[in-house]
Amino acid sequence: VVNSIAAENGWEEPTIDWRETPSAQRETLIQNGEVDLITATYSINPGRSESVNFGGPYLLTHQALLVQESNSEISGLDDLDGKILCSVTGSTPAQKVKEALPSVQLQEYDTYSSCTEALRQGNVDALTTDATILNGYSAQSPGNFRVVELEQDGEPFTNEYYGIGLAKDDTEGTDAINTALEAMFDDGSYDQFISDNLGEGDAITQGTPGDLSFLDE
Repeated sequence: VVNSIAAENGWEEPTIDWRETPSAQRETLIQNGEVDLITATYSINPGRSESVNFGGPYLLTHQALLVQESNSEISGLDDLDGKILCSVTGSTPAQKVKEALPSVQLQEYDTYSSCTEALRQGNVDALTTDATILNGYSAQSPGNFRVVELEQDGEPFTNEYYGIGLAKDDTEGTDAINTALEAMFDDGSYDQFISDNLGEGDAITQGTPGDLSFLDE
């Protein structure tokens, strides 16, 4: 996206400095100017939109579970009754499950990789976050984990619209990001990125950059 914006304006491609942005710190890092853009699995929601601008959404996914391959007990939301559920501090997925199923025991770690290791060792029963992330962990450990899609009343448990975060009220930057995303869609590179990194399936669909109407639902 950044290189596409540079090309559109006749600029040299910039040198990008990458840094980790934990979920609980993302808005603060943007507001303090410590980062210019956040392109992680950054779900657009009303609370975050009060603090930062979002380009996108470029992708729609849904919340899911990661469980041990050998665990045949968990196949849906209700099967988490009394179970230990892991997620990362500052992320919303585990809280959404807790609201729907108060009997769930929450265990929070600093990173998803820590949750995955706790799941591998049997210290937690399941890990919850977006299907995009869980598909990756499952693919990294063939035969160890499986992804369970979550539904409620026949619909996906949540809709997670991924965007690119930047400074609040940066309209010019937001428009440039959306133009670059549209170019990715048009030339097929977006589809290739998704196939190479996230796999395919109903849990991942293309978003509509600039359409944030879902925030009012």
